Amino acid sequence: MVKTVKLLATVSRAEFLLPNLGSLIMGLAWGVTPSIDFIDLIALVALSFTIINLSSAIGAQVNTLSDYELDSKDERKKQLVAATNSLGQDRLKKLLIVEFVVTLVLVSLFMLILGKPILLFMWIIGISLGYCYSAAPLRLKSRFWLAPVSLILVLGVFPVLFAYYTFSSEMNLLFIISLTGLALTIYGVIVPTEIRDYFGDKAMGIETMTVHLGLVKASFLSITLLAVGAALTVTAFFFELAYGRHPLPSVFLLAVPVVVFFVMTKFKQLYSLSKEYVASKHENSIAEQIVSLSAHNPQWIMLITQTYSIMSIILLVGKFI
Repeated sequence: MVKTVKLLATVSRAEFLLPNLGSLIMGLAWGVTPSIDFIDLIALVALSFTIINLSSAIGAQVNTLSDYELDSKDERKKQLVAATNSLGQDRLKKLLIVEFVVTLVLVSLFMLILGKPILLFMWIIGISLGYCYSAAPLRLKSRFWLAPVSLILVLGVFPVLFAYYTFSSEMNLLFIISLTGLALTIYGVIVPTEIRDYFGDKAMGIETMTVHLGLVKASFLSITLLAVGAALTVTAFFFELAYGRHPLPSVFLLAVPVVVFFVMTKFKQLYSLSKEYVASKHENSIAEQIVSLSAHNPQWIMLITQTYSIMSIILLVGKFI
């Protein structure tokens, strides 16, 4: 049983747990009000986090099954392929069905308890996009601009909106600005992962946005999206905190530019290597450097998402003190 859970965690990409927690915290921080009962708060947080994580696991497992052939040729994904083989693809498909049914039941109950049909609607759209992103026949990940749109909605917009609407029914302009910034940031930090997979995706005919644009334009796009996204998010949080009951914590937002600057230096290295790769007429040694550097992207994603989570925690705490 323990072994099965570990294997399932591997194919479900357990590393997404913290980013998912960040989505919940951000939606909670913007949507919750100090008048909420503490027991209700704990129950709603637990349920929404469970739904978000189960949905994320379903999407990750569909991606694992759909990309099995491609991943089996990638030395860096040996553990993922081995876990899939140990579980068995048929068994994993059955587990997917069980997870889907359980999550659907939870979302439906959640909707009925809160009286908010929009929660079920968002979940249906989000889970459908997550499935279509990886699985045939649509396989949106190989359809140029549809790939980033799907990722932004599934990884950034819907999870945060789901958490937000769990606690609020009204829209907040600053929240919309912060959500827009988060959406841009998310795809900005995903591009280096696409850069890591660029050579394999291109060989397999998978036209991600990065494959379509090429390494140079894609790496420049990641820098631009990260910079604009971070600026929008920090601006929204600054005004919400500065004009709130406790403006002093807004100084902690200075941590964001520091972290973003550090990550951006890595993106600029990718940009420089990409230009060298093109200028050298596709030198293999430079391609290896690009893959090696971009393989560190999970750490960069973690830095950005956890910094955003800290901002959200500061905003959340400020509402209750």
